[in-house]
Amino acid sequence: MRKLPPLRSLQTFEAVARHRSFVAAAAELNVTSTALSHQIRALEEACGKRLLLRRPRPIRLTTEGQLLYPALRSGFEAFDKAISMVVQMSGEVPLRVTCPNAFASRWLVPHLPQWYDAHADVPLQIIGTDAVLDLDAGEADVAIRYARTAPKGVVSEEIGRDAFYPVANPALLVSAVSATRQPLTADDVLRFPLIHYEWTNGDPEAPSWSQWFTAAGVASAGTAPVSIRHELIFREELHAIDAALVGLGVALCSDIVLEQPLLDGKLVKVVPFALPGFGFHVVHGARHPRADAVRTFTQWLLSHFRSRHVSSLPDLSLPSL
Repeated sequence: MRKLPPLRSLQTFEAVARHRSFVAAAAELNVTSTALSHQIRALEEACGKRLLLRRPRPIRLTTEGQLLYPALRSGFEAFDKAISMVVQMSGEVPLRVTCPNAFASRWLVPHLPQWYDAHADVPLQIIGTDAVLDLDAGEADVAIRYARTAPKGVVSEEIGRDAFYPVANPALLVSAVSATRQPLTADDVLRFPLIHYEWTNGDPEAPSWSQWFTAAGVASAGTAPVSIRHELIFREELHAIDAALVGLGVALCSDIVLEQPLLDGKLVKVVPFALPGFGFHVVHGARHPRADAVRTFTQWLLSHFRSRHVSSLPDLSLPSL
């Protein structure tokens, strides 16, 4: 356990050092100059060093005082800022939720109005990042992790698993569907520009176009005609999704992440064949102080995954395309 001098003596020294005056510091703290002198003396005894030079005036800091003052000033400023935030929140401290960027942008944020309709008393702070934040270190309260298996060392509950379908803006498919008046096949996917993006976790078995073509039984998959065709490559998944939304090509994406664009018809599944994805896991530390809020959030996610997950494939032979 840390052995620190009494907080009152630290506060006294910070005020005297800031004002360079016992009188001004005493007025701020609403105590006498004599009381301040006792506190400074007690702090110097605890440190075993002189911290102030009282003569000649004005007050000056010793070398040791100059080292201590900036740390105390920053500390008290941080205390003041944190306390002000707590007061302004009127007790409504946000539940900090971290999740992958694409999931935050395309799934969680569009569903936030429904969360606040049901749980207006629990504000959320969304931390969209593909980095894995340290829950034990307090970087977030709860995390939605996307992984093949349940994360270790934390309380974890899987809320759903996705599948990766070729998706595209319906307008991109108009000519191809109109020509045959038949649903597209896996081989037909090769007629469109393919959109790629990097997997930040570097998993070699993560869903990819080469795996999809192989699994779908497309004979030309992996051959030269496929590799040299017009393709778009992005580092960020969100940018690949944006490219698909504006009709630049066909992307292989999670049906959970793209639930809303698929429901809205802004994107369609080009063919019904999909690769299995990974699981979405809600994780938090054991004995979390806000266990009730975490459980409420988890149950809310579960209810949406069960009731709103997209499973139908639009009929691409319809004249509306």
